[in-house]
Amino acid sequence: MYDGYAVGFSIIFFLVFAFIFLFAIATFVFWIWMLIDCLKRPDEKFSNPGPNTKLTWALIIIFTHFLGAVLYYFLVKRTNESKVQEG
Repeated sequence: MYDGYAVGFSIIFFLVFAFIFLFAIATFVFWIWMLIDCLKRPDEKFSNPGPNTKLTWALIIIFTHFLGAVLYYFLVKRTNESKVQEG
């Protein structure tokens, strides 16, 4: 009598687990992509270049993980790309 519920719950559990797993992989890939971009970017390409700007951003990305990568994307990478397209 309860076999139908067990199958339904196992399918739902699998779908939720698969979504969480894929989201975790995507955030990890994004984090690595932003860290590599930060380390390869020349110092003068940062929005406010200074002697330790690259080191500061790399540490922010490393220690705050996904949040730091999102901040880097919107504050450095995206603003730099929009400047390249304008000029």
